[in-house]
Amino acid sequence: MIKDIIVNLSLDSAHDCARDYAISLAEKLDAHLTAVVFSYDPVAPIMVGIEAFPADYIDVEREEYEKAARKASSDFLKAVGGRGVRADCQSPHASVAGAAGLFARVARHFDLAVVQQAGEKAPQTDFIIEAALFEGGRPVIIVPYIQTSPPSLKHVLVCWDGSKPAARAISDAIPLLRRADKISVVTVVEATKITEEFPGAEIAKHLARHGLKVEIKRIDVADIDVGNAILSHAADISADFLVMGAYGHTRIREFVLGGVTNELLSSMTVPVLMSH
Repeated sequence: MIKDIIVNLSLDSAHDCARDYAISLAEKLDAHLTAVVFSYDPVAPIMVGIEAFPADYIDVEREEYEKAARKASSDFLKAVGGRGVRADCQSPHASVAGAAGLFARVARHFDLAVVQQAGEKAPQTDFIIEAALFEGGRPVIIVPYIQTSPPSLKHVLVCWDGSKPAARAISDAIPLLRRADKISVVTVVEATKITEEFPGAEIAKHLARHGLKVEIKRIDVADIDVGNAILSHAADISADFLVMGAYGHTRIREFVLGGVTNELLSSMTVPVLMSH
């Protein structure tokens, strides 16, 4: 069961699709919702030559971040008011890098985290997504910044490759899969690897034992462009929600998103639940 959700709020409260999605999801699941909005520590600009930045630059920037965080928090509480959603909001101070680790640690105390897809206006969200996925230990729903509709589970597409992250994602998604009208399991394989095996058959049996009826499909690709193959198939079948494992590797103690994960997060058009 999913009864405790955390969402990372955008400082651009005029357009916060993760906030709106999380509120509707909490309402649908009768779950408690905690919002976190970071008031970021200012970063002194790198100056070229001898020109110096204004003495009060840091103070002004800090006040701007705090003002944006206060508005985001206020708008969140207004949005949940009257909808019967139990909610609270936190607004910690942190650096961009520190915020990512802090969000991941806080997310461990919840069933599910919701984060908006990173964009040009909020590149720091990339750090939060990576930290939540690889350090949080909880499933994460990434909401595309073009999302305008509330959560829909009319047709859920589950990505299966037999890996540990994929197995974890399916397990984490079962409470949502139970609410789905239709479930499709897709496996993308290299076209040159001829096999009589039908991928997805065993995981389909597993889901059937949970009372879930699924359709399975194998997609053969020649150029190993797995991310685009998944997104194209999702569009073809009008899927409104994806479930997949998150992939990455460590480099100097920092997590770096793997190719397929990065492709999905860069071009996604529907919400994606990821687990690692």
